[in-house]
Amino acid sequence: MKFKDSDIVSMQDFNKEDISELLKYADYASKRKLDKPLSGNVLANLFYEPSTRTRLSFETAMKRLGGSVISIDSTQASSIAKGESLADTVRVLEGYSDIIVLRHPKEGAAKMAAEFSKKPVINAGDGSNEHPTQTLTDLYTIWKEKDKIKNLKIAVLGDLKYGRTVHSLVLPLSKYEVKIYLISPQQLRIRSEWMDRIQENKAEVSEKEELRDIIKELDIIYVTRIQKERFADVQEYEKVAGYYKIDKEILKKGKDELKIMHPLPRVDEISPEVDETENAKYFDQSANGVKIRSALLYKILGG
Repeated sequence: MKFKDSDIVSMQDFNKEDISELLKYADYASKRKLDKPLSGNVLANLFYEPSTRTRLSFETAMKRLGGSVISIDSTQASSIAKGESLADTVRVLEGYSDIIVLRHPKEGAAKMAAEFSKKPVINAGDGSNEHPTQTLTDLYTIWKEKDKIKNLKIAVLGDLKYGRTVHSLVLPLSKYEVKIYLISPQQLRIRSEWMDRIQENKAEVSEKEELRDIIKELDIIYVTRIQKERFADVQEYEKVAGYYKIDKEILKKGKDELKIMHPLPRVDEISPEVDETENAKYFDQSANGVKIRSALLYKILGG
């Protein structure tokens, strides 16, 4: 893809060469002090759902690059509460900003916003569909920790049905000749359309219910929380809540160099005792979000 003036809506728009270019540039730029290359540019954060890491990392990235940020992070404190459509809100914000970062509860919202906006739109999560900048952060973290992505054995564990970070991540991983283990309760198995896309890339993929069966083989465990807000029925959520827990005891069964990742926030799926181990990489992963989003903003806005 050409990054300049481009929308970032789906990981399906990226090939391996695009990803490699961005990861290497993010690493290069993070080691150098850029002299406010986006001075005069304005980023609009448009968040219809709560966010900590994504919203603040975009804000941090833009400010470090010399730009400024305007935000809608409460739909009740804007004209959205009066019934303004997403299309109209996006058209208004394009008049105030140079790039729009959108999080929305409906699948396909980012694609629609990009069609209405003359300014670049970055998908910061659209329902249970995708979260491409989180995926780029995840791939960067794997690459930095393992010095490669190819030929690793990676488990993705937790909510595979509704987890947008999962959907975004498994597609590019399936192009890297990795072995993917999809670990979830039966009720939260990955949806068939995503499995079909993985298999189109001829990836080696296996569905499991138990982590203990395969932990000794793994290089990476990508843990996700089971998302209460995605369940229409609370009783259905309660059937699977707390289904998995990563603690020091289970880590003893894995390799010493096994790395644990999580897009955060966590609830109880990773015990706090894991935080002090060399396996825990989720806070580094979170910090890497600023590096990736800085690189994206620079490339899109042509700093």
